[in-house]
Amino acid sequence: MDNIIEIGYNPLLNYGMDLVIMGFKLFLLLEKILMLLPNKARKNFFTFLASLAYYLSSRYRNTGFVNLDFIYGDTLSHTQKKEIVKYSFRNLLLNFLHLMELRHISKDELAKKITIKNREIVDNVHAQNRAVIYVTSHYCAWELGGIGIGTFVEPLAAVFRKMKNREYEQWVLESRERFGNSSLEKRNVMRALISLVKKKMASGILIDTAMNQREGIEVDFLGKKVYQTPAPAYLARKYDAAIIPVVMLSKDEESYELVFFDEIVVEKTENEQEDIQKATQLQADWLGSLIYNQPKCWFWIHRRFKGEYPHIYKR
Repeated sequence: MDNIIEIGYNPLLNYGMDLVIMGFKLFLLLEKILMLLPNKARKNFFTFLASLAYYLSSRYRNTGFVNLDFIYGDTLSHTQKKEIVKYSFRNLLLNFLHLMELRHISKDELAKKITIKNREIVDNVHAQNRAVIYVTSHYCAWELGGIGIGTFVEPLAAVFRKMKNREYEQWVLESRERFGNSSLEKRNVMRALISLVKKKMASGILIDTAMNQREGIEVDFLGKKVYQTPAPAYLARKYDAAIIPVVMLSKDEESYELVFFDEIVVEKTENEQEDIQKATQLQADWLGSLIYNQPKCWFWIHRRFKGEYPHIYKR
């Protein structure tokens, strides 16, 4: 027994965990202080942090410029690219602010911030007694998007990637689940998604995360060949669910519009692979169109193309 205790005990690891726990407690204290401030003061604080992060985080700043160079080349000026990258930092911190505020806001207060467009698209699917698979991305107010669906349309189970910091992960999940949503960890998630679809319950899947050949299928996205998850198309085809793209938009960062798009229909021919390929490409086309229309709202500072084009990040 003594030997087992010694093997399992790492003083450096425990010391590191103590620091993490202490840091998280300080973060919770900061949250309490910030939530005592007026909304405008909180927003100013986070936008200041975003500006600071732009100048201090060379890694993510450079990733943004590399991505924009890769997609747009010289069709955008350096000034335009700089504006987009700076806004990516701002938008990220505003999404973080939304997570914080969601822990304290009431449903009535949330309703004053959000309007819904094209709700009838979802209602039509429900009238057919079919499950909805919401596909979305890191675009504009993505944290409010999931909450908006779960609070005002129907509860959904959102797929997420496990985080290194478990305390922070729990904090994030509590924010996302406060009004009825649930979360599904990405590893081995397909069985849980199948169960949801069979029960006619909703799920939410991000389609813009980096993916390798083993996990995804090849599509054309922003003019580049990349791998994207086939899960929505597979589930929709096999279990007669509806793929509905959705995004939360804002013109002033104060009021928000939850926008549903027309169902992406999955054909059901004798060629299953081709049916899934077509439907997955249609999802990529939807997102690409959204980004081309308003590029600054997408999350450019993540390495979306690292699986297919790792060399572009080695500059």
